[in-house]
Amino acid sequence: MYYQPWSSYPPIASPTFPKCRNMIEVTGEGTVSATPNKAIIVLGVITENISLTVAQKENANTLSNIIDALLNLSIPKENIQTTQYSIDIQYNYEDGHQIFRGYKVTHLLQLTIDEIDLTGLIVDTAVKEGANTVSNIQFTLAHPEIAYMNALSIAIKNGLFKATTIAKTLGVTLHPAPCLVQEILRTQEPILYSATSYSPSVATPIQPGELKISASIKANFTYY
Repeated sequence: MYYQPWSSYPPIASPTFPKCRNMIEVTGEGTVSATPNKAIIVLGVITENISLTVAQKENANTLSNIIDALLNLSIPKENIQTTQYSIDIQYNYEDGHQIFRGYKVTHLLQLTIDEIDLTGLIVDTAVKEGANTVSNIQFTLAHPEIAYMNALSIAIKNGLFKATTIAKTLGVTLHPAPCLVQEILRTQEPILYSATSYSPSVATPIQPGELKISASIKANFTYY
């Protein structure tokens, strides 16, 4: 039987060393700063009592006073919504035994505020009317897509700059238009503020700071 020499067969591309296609692949990053213009506040009332009926009634009355006070600050009613209402049984544990202590009623409100300068006043007003929990305060943007598009534009320019630098270093000519651009999605995190104390004589100081909005892309450029 006659075997044809191996040299007559075309070479097989190795997965470790793929055939070069004159391609430069880069990532581009862009970040912009933006001042928050929306605050989301979660606060409410936690009431404990051995009687569930009493706990519910006290909780409802306090929350009603809080809502009335917030409405007096010109917060639109549609910007106030319940995010949690729960009833839990409370126990003490003595010598390994479970002893009934009473009930806990939790009612939390979420407030969406466009005038973030009023955030401290809103927290103080709610606390004055009986709010005893402030879960968190988030500062974000009403229209984050605008800032994100600016960051995305910077990311594309950054990718082009990187590819140009690589091509110049290699001594080759780059095609300025990429043959592929892929957006790398990222979740934008709002600024979080946790209120832990309250002084009736001094307004709660809350500083929103600045948001950092980032975008990232992957781009492929060809060269010759």
